[in-house]
Amino acid sequence: MRENKITVIDTIMGGGKTTWVIDYMNASPKTKKFIYITPYLDEVRRVKNKVTHRSFQEPEDRYGSKMRDLKRMIADGEDICSTHSLFQAADDELLELLTDSGYTLVLDEVMSVIETANVSRQDINTLKEVGYIEIGGNRVKWLYDEYAEGRFNDIKQLAQAGNLFVHRGRFIIWAFPAKIFEAFNEVLVLTYLFDAQIQRYYYDLHGIKYQYKSVNYNGEKYELADYDKKKENRSEVMSLIDLYEGALNDVGDRKNALSSTWLRNSSDEKREDLKKKLYTFFNYHTKSKADEVLWTTIKELRRDDKNKKIKGINPRGYSRQIKDERGDENGPFVSLNLRATNKFRHTRALAYVFNRYMSPIERAFFEDNGVRVNQDLLAVSDLLQWVWRSRIRDGETIKLYLPSSRMRKLLIEWANYNI
Repeated sequence: MRENKITVIDTIMGGGKTTWVIDYMNASPKTKKFIYITPYLDEVRRVKNKVTHRSFQEPEDRYGSKMRDLKRMIADGEDICSTHSLFQAADDELLELLTDSGYTLVLDEVMSVIETANVSRQDINTLKEVGYIEIGGNRVKWLYDEYAEGRFNDIKQLAQAGNLFVHRGRFIIWAFPAKIFEAFNEVLVLTYLFDAQIQRYYYDLHGIKYQYKSVNYNGEKYELADYDKKKENRSEVMSLIDLYEGALNDVGDRKNALSSTWLRNSSDEKREDLKKKLYTFFNYHTKSKADEVLWTTIKELRRDDKNKKIKGINPRGYSRQIKDERGDENGPFVSLNLRATNKFRHTRALAYVFNRYMSPIERAFFEDNGVRVNQDLLAVSDLLQWVWRSRIRDGETIKLYLPSSRMRKLLIEWANYNI
C-alpha cells in the first residue's frame, strides 16, 4: 500500500475535523465517490444534511439486510453514509466490490478492529476434529463449504471472511479484514491521539502505511496542516475542567483500583461506597439535576441485577435513564466508549468511574506480534473522548469526578504535554 493512501487527520476534539471534511466533500467533483462511516445514526443524518453538493444515501433493510443494500449502493456508485457497526461486518464480497471502485473512505473516529470473539475453544477443537476447519499459522480457515445453517454458522462466516484467529492456542480473536483499507483510492481517518488507538496498532501489525495531518483555521476556513501537537492548546482545555480533589477519591488510591478486573471483583460494601460517593459528588459538590449529569463505569455495575445477584453503583436520583424523543436512552449513565456524538453537550457534571487498561488478550495479541502498545496514552485518549461529549465542547466549564489516581495523573500529564 502506498504511504500516502491513508491520512490520519489527528486534531483535538472540536478542532474542526468534521467541518473540514464536509467542506472537502462538498468541493470535490461529482466523479469522486465517498463512503462516510461514523459511530452513530445521529451523525449519519447530520452529515447527510450538511453535505449539500452531493446526495449521500443511507443503507436500509430493504433487500434482506442493510449489508446487502450497502453492496447494491457500491455497485451503483452512490455516495454512502453509514455506521461503524455495519462496516465492521465487511466480508470478501464487499472487498471485491470495493476493489478498483474508486471510492474514498472517510472514517469518523477509529473503529473496533479487533475483539475477543464470542467463540469457544471447545467449538474450535470440535470443528478441527471433524475436518470443518484448519488453522494455518494462527488463522482459522473454513474447509467445509457444504455446511449451510447451524450452530457454527457464525464461525463459518468469520473464518470465510479471513477474520478469525487463534492466539496462544487459547484465545479466539476477531479482526477486521485489513485488505478492505487497501481497496479504497483514499482513506481519511478523523480522530485524536491516533498513536494511542488500537487501530494504529492494527495498522502496524499488518504493515499498513499512513501519514499524519492536522486541521487549522486560517481565519476564513479550516485547512489541512502539518501535524504538530504543540498547537493543541491543551492548557485551555484543562482550564475548563474543575477536577475534583478530595476525600471521595480515596477509593482509587491504588494504581490498579477501578480497573475492570478490580470492579468485577469488588465487594458489595465497596460498591455501596462508590454509589454513595457518586451521589455525594452530584448532589452536594455539583448540585446537579439528573439531566445535567453524565456518569460511567463497566456495564455490569450500571444497576443492580437481582437475578445475577450483582450490586450496581447507580446513585440515587441519577440512575433512571432519561429517554429522548425516539425513546433512546439519553443518560445520565452512558457507555465508557462514548464518542462522536453531540447529544450530551448540555451536561456539566461528569463522573468517570473507571481505570482504563487494554484487554490483556488484545495486548498480548499485538505484543506477541512485535507491536508495542502504550497503555497510558490509550487511557487518557478514551477519557478525553468521553469528557468531550459534555458542554466543554462549547467552551464551558465542567466538574469532573475521576476517582482513579492513575487516571487523574495521566490527565494532568497530558495537559502538560508529558504524554
